Amino acid sequence: MSSSPSEVTIKFYSDAGHGWGAVKRGLIDTLGIADKISGYSYQNGNTVYLEEDLDLTTLIDTLVLFGTTSIKFIKNHTNGRSPIRSYDRFSA
Repeated sequence: MSSSPSEVTIKFYSDAGHGWGAVKRGLIDTLGIADKISGYSYQNGNTVYLEEDLDLTTLIDTLVLFGTTSIKFIKNHTNGRSPIRSYDRFSA
């Protein structure tokens, strides 16, 4: 990848047990990290929900490596079970 966006906003969804950062599939493909994303992340349409422990960190580390200077989060929490858990598992 030759460059990354200078600013990225990630919607962060969480429930009582876990959290996921939502980004477009195109960003993951552009960064060349699809093969590094685990089966603990989910996908619904063109949006990938990266699990918070490893996959979201992989994304953030890669963005910083390629020059992204601002990463912002918009947080959404539910006390119930997140519908993200019923989406398809991510596959490269």
